[in-house]
Amino acid sequence: MLTETENIFLFIPNLIGYARIILAIISFWFMPTDYVIAGWCYIISVFLDCLDGHAARHFNQCTKFGAVLDQLTDRCGTMCLLVTLSYFYPKYMFLFQLSMAIDISCHWIYTHTSLLQGKTSHKFVDANESAIMRLYYTKKVLFTMCVGNELFYAALYLLYFTPGPLILGFSTFKLIAIVSAPVAVVKTFISLVHCRVAVQNLGIIDTNERLEAKQVDLAKKAE
Repeated sequence: MLTETENIFLFIPNLIGYARIILAIISFWFMPTDYVIAGWCYIISVFLDCLDGHAARHFNQCTKFGAVLDQLTDRCGTMCLLVTLSYFYPKYMFLFQLSMAIDISCHWIYTHTSLLQGKTSHKFVDANESAIMRLYYTKKVLFTMCVGNELFYAALYLLYFTPGPLILGFSTFKLIAIVSAPVAVVKTFISLVHCRVAVQNLGIIDTNERLEAKQVDLAKKAE
């Protein structure tokens, strides 16, 4: 007996994703003028990112749409923050542009390739793939990398408006930026690893598809 078709767009993790988008848009609007509203909306959006994956697994609602929605929200949120930082710190605009280009391109090709491979999530790493990727997608490492990266850019954003609470006369936000900077650099390197792994997997997909096409042509000629 056929059951009612599920509406994957109303799955709980995807509803969380929509809330993240709304919060991100509010944050973008206030970024140039009100760091309090922008900061809180951005932070809550990032916090919800930690919940949607748990919700997907808990309710057995993992979907390709949810994986793509999560990736796009993450990438667009960070990119728009970097656009604002380029405006606030024009001296470092090239570095922010480079960070955006690497982040968007590497994660896009990796997510797209994962979908072509039939994976329900880009976080599933095959045993024969990069050891760096397998380590990166362990829960603790992934959480540390993502939080550290967001803290670095968020601290730079907040520093433009205020030094924050002072500890022995030293800016808290500046301290956070200094401590989290190495994490942001390492995460950029890992993004490049994403790209390398994706390119290799795309090469395998292309090779197999071309081989199958040749076999079909040979079979037709043999008929």
